[in-house]
Amino acid sequence: MKIGYIGLGNMGRPIAANLARAGHEMIVFDLSREAVDGFVEEFDVRPANGLESLAQAADIIITIVPSGQDVRKIVLGEKNGDDCLLAGLDDSKLFIDMSSSEPTGTVNLGEILKEHGVSFIDAPVSGGVKRAAAGTISIMVGGEKASIERARPLFEDIGDDVFECGELGAGHALKALNNMLSALSVFATTEALMIGKRFGLDPAVMIDTINKSSGRSNATELKFHQFILNKDYGSGFSNGLMLKDLTIAQDLARSTGLSAPCTALVRDAFAEAVNHYGANSDHTEVARMLQEMRKTAI
Repeated sequence: MKIGYIGLGNMGRPIAANLARAGHEMIVFDLSREAVDGFVEEFDVRPANGLESLAQAADIIITIVPSGQDVRKIVLGEKNGDDCLLAGLDDSKLFIDMSSSEPTGTVNLGEILKEHGVSFIDAPVSGGVKRAAAGTISIMVGGEKASIERARPLFEDIGDDVFECGELGAGHALKALNNMLSALSVFATTEALMIGKRFGLDPAVMIDTINKSSGRSNATELKFHQFILNKDYGSGFSNGLMLKDLTIAQDLARSTGLSAPCTALVRDAFAEAVNHYGANSDHTEVARMLQEMRKTAI
């Protein structure tokens, strides 16, 4: 397939690399010229001359960028005359947003694209940079069945599992809720280790034991030895992006009229981590912040 691909960041680049290795013809775009040049040189793909020309040249257009606001700007532009995807889209194209976007914004954008006859599905991913590189990520998809089936061969080139979540926006909603659970696991596990440490337990032994017990989670299995206990704090997913996803989850709860105290708790904790260390700091640094605040090292 001829793919127009936008976003060569921490997750976007390894996903794009797997699509290139699978033999798809690719046209790539990123705000970083260095990122584009490096990818073009390594995989012998084409750099985009702009967003409109990328949309015209591709059959399927993929975005994987930091936020839904970025996606909207890429698709629609900010003002009349801006270089944007919409100027080059028609009813033969399929647009896929693999970013972690706001589901309500996705639904709104879908209504605009539908007026132009453009098919649109949301397909955020989970699994982290290592699984993205290995081609084993999970993909959460929302949208019409026919469009999902059109994209399925691409998804199979980059991931192990494709979950059809519902109508447009459902993938983005589920991704935010998944990340809420992921963030809560880091927060709660850090708290458990601090309690254990004050009692006299060895945090490393605690993690090893928990990983063979009912309290295990993705955080205990893939984050504590690897990034927190060794004070590496380099998982590759930022506090700023985690806070964005937690805010989406909290907004979802509010829009449904549901009280969500766990979501509010963990969202506030990551907001504080962003204030402490900056939006670009790693999300595992919330564990460092808790240790500093409680004066208990693990």
